Amino acid sequence: MTQENQKARHLIAQLDELEPVPCPCGMARRAFRLDEDGLASMHLVDIKSDAETHYHKHMTEIYLVLDGKGEIELDGQRHPIKPMSAILIKPGCRHRAIGDLRIINVAIPAFDPNDEWTD
Repeated sequence: MTQENQKARHLIAQLDELEPVPCPCGMARRAFRLDEDGLASMHLVDIKSDAETHYHKHMTEIYLVLDGKGEIELDGQRHPIKPMSAILIKPGCRHRAIGDLRIINVAIPAFDPNDEWTD
C-alpha cells in the first residue's frame, strides 16, 4: 500500500500555537476537532470570569485544571477546584467553571458546535 492510500494513525497539535476562538467558558484553542473519525478533541481553555452555564446533549467532557483556583458549578452545585483537579462532565449536566483558570478540556466525541446548549 502506498503512503497516499494509508490513513494517518496519529495527529500532533501544538495547543499554545492554535488560534483561540470564543466559547461559553472563555477562549478555547481546539485540536483534533476536524479529524475525520471524530473520536475526541482536546482544548486549551482560558476561563473568563463570567463563564456561561451550558450543557451538551451528546458530548462528555473531561476538564483538567492546569493553573488557577476557583470553582466548577455542576447542575447548580459548586465545588472547589485547583491545579490537577479533574472533572468528568456527562451529557445533560449544566456546568461552568468560575475563576481565573486555565484548563485542558477533552471532548468525547469531538467537539460539535451544534451540541452546545444554554437555557
